[in-house]
Amino acid sequence: MTPPSKSIPLPDALQEPTTDEQLAPVRVVRRPAVADQRPEPAPAGSTGSELEERLSDLLGFLRRRISGDYHIDEFGFDREFADHIVMPVLRPLYERWFRVETIGMSNVPATGGALLVANHSGTLPIDAMMTTVALRDHHPSGRHLRMLGADLLFRTPMLGSISRKAGHTLACNPDAERLLNSNELVGVWPEGYKGVGKPFKDRYKLQRFGRGGFVSAAMRCGVPIIPCSIVGAEEIYPLIGDLKPLARLFGLPYFPITPTFPLLGPLGAVPLPSKWYIEFGEPIRTDRYTPSDADDPMLVFNITDQVRETIQQTLYRLLSQRRNAFTG
Repeated sequence: MTPPSKSIPLPDALQEPTTDEQLAPVRVVRRPAVADQRPEPAPAGSTGSELEERLSDLLGFLRRRISGDYHIDEFGFDREFADHIVMPVLRPLYERWFRVETIGMSNVPATGGALLVANHSGTLPIDAMMTTVALRDHHPSGRHLRMLGADLLFRTPMLGSISRKAGHTLACNPDAERLLNSNELVGVWPEGYKGVGKPFKDRYKLQRFGRGGFVSAAMRCGVPIIPCSIVGAEEIYPLIGDLKPLARLFGLPYFPITPTFPLLGPLGAVPLPSKWYIEFGEPIRTDRYTPSDADDPMLVFNITDQVRETIQQTLYRLLSQRRNAFTG
């Protein structure tokens, strides 16, 4: 029996551990703002007029890029780049490869700041990217998820720049609070490398949630915390080993060995087509606390533990209803 869910056709940014480090000032590029446009994916069998409309939209996008008639915020977020370049690349994975279904989308507020907290897994942080697609394409308000990532992401050539343009920033409390106070939907994967790089034998067992920095940020801003549970990502690259010498050589947190990588070379980088479920839980309110309560370590720990336990129990429930990792 599959989970009672709303079937949705197919984001560590990649999200990694939350830290409390200060981020160096980000250069702000200001250009004339344009309306937030969310291009819809072309359905199979689209009519000629629909294809013409999409072509016109694409040409308009290219014209604005050439003329500089687009806006980049203080974090480097380029909405048009995210909608016209990043999302079309991720949608085929979401819709056809992983066949993602979402549950509880109504628990994500339509407006205002909120902090989404999810479990992390899969050797590569594809779970974060699929969550981004879910919220942009299938939330009634088409919300962009502003993910908090590890410094390794932003030190990586090209990936760091693309991640900035896609709306992501370094995982640190000051930036998280600025985004939340700007009414953004912020995403964090507090297990970090410990979650995404855990052995397959430990799948769906949550790792430690750091020091609770994400909870204190939400408390200072008085925004709800949305627990998010993702089932399916653990099976895309089953981690059966870690070549630590190679990891140290390349400056990586781990160097994965899976049933297909490095045995099959580049083909081993193709994720297995597991069936995914993403469930958004009921919001955990923080507006009942004062900003000074965020400095109470015991209170922060209790709320962190509540969020973690909510996600863990939801994972167990979804797994108990799943018949097969690849068919659902």
